Amino acid sequence: MKVIFIKDLKKQGKVNEIKEVSDGYATNFLIKNGYAVKYTKTSSNILNEDIKKKHAMEEKAIDDANKLKQRLEKITLEFKVSANNGKVFGSVSSKQISEELSKKGIAVDKKMIVTEGSISSLGTHIVIINLHKKVKAELQIKLVQK
Repeated sequence: MKVIFIKDLKKQGKVNEIKEVSDGYATNFLIKNGYAVKYTKTSSNILNEDIKKKHAMEEKAIDDANKLKQRLEKITLEFKVSANNGKVFGSVSSKQISEELSKKGIAVDKKMIVTEGSISSLGTHIVIINLHKKVKAELQIKLVQK
């Protein structure tokens, strides 16, 4: 019997995968427990529509991430820090960067911000923000002495 998986099942199938399985396994386990539905013309059409919707949503997410990337790359965040001989007391964290961006009206989760080491010296630093799997933005951080 052909089935369409609607949930991931380890070592059996992934979501939206069409697979041939035995009749008993399909009816007594997969369909009964909600892992799959029987493959028919109707279920196939629903699957195709679902795939198209997910693809459109993915394209929209990438487009939104690219727009946000353009905004972020125009911004330079400036932090006033206590320092002695160019050495900063402490460092600027991803949480502080996220909070500063939210003050400017840009919502970025601190987990999306990737810093190469700690930002603990005066000057300009570049941090990477993972907006999407396919979209990364570079943000300039400038540390100046109080």
